[in-house]
Amino acid sequence: MADTLARPDIPTRERLLAATAEVLGRHGMTKLSLSEVAQEAGVSRPTLYRWFASKRELLDAFVVWEREYYERAVTEATADLPPHERLDAALRVIVDYQQSYPGLRMIDIEPEQVIKRLSRVIPLMQYRLERLATGPDAKLAVATAVRVAVSHYLVRADDDEDFLAQVRHAARVRHHAP
Repeated sequence: MADTLARPDIPTRERLLAATAEVLGRHGMTKLSLSEVAQEAGVSRPTLYRWFASKRELLDAFVVWEREYYERAVTEATADLPPHERLDAALRVIVDYQQSYPGLRMIDIEPEQVIKRLSRVIPLMQYRLERLATGPDAKLAVATAVRVAVSHYLVRADDDEDFLAQVRHAARVRHHAP
């Protein structure tokens, strides 16, 4: 997402939403400052208001943008892969996303907001991954992997390599090095 902010060729709306992710990661939803979002995106506050009339409108658009960002990343990562490799590619997207996302520590800032949001995100993640899963008990394996990913999100550790291995294990994905 930080890459989006550094590129002047990215449309203003996209830069504003990427900037929102950065600011949310620092301050959470309650203390989200539209002035700080505009500054982070490199636009004036009146420009921000041309795109989003209020903080609520910006946050609503951000939720949709973030979901689409994830969906696009999974689609790109799994394109042209054989069916038995797609779930592993999607799991790598989840791990990479969590490791790079600026809002990762939002749980420390506003836990009640994050918990509320996770109750909507978990079923969507499971549904998306179930479509990629194969083999016996695929639905159970995916549900377990999602719970491991959420646990890692809630209580982050410095085990980035182990995180991917844990999610793969939970999903019963056998990874073979290239």
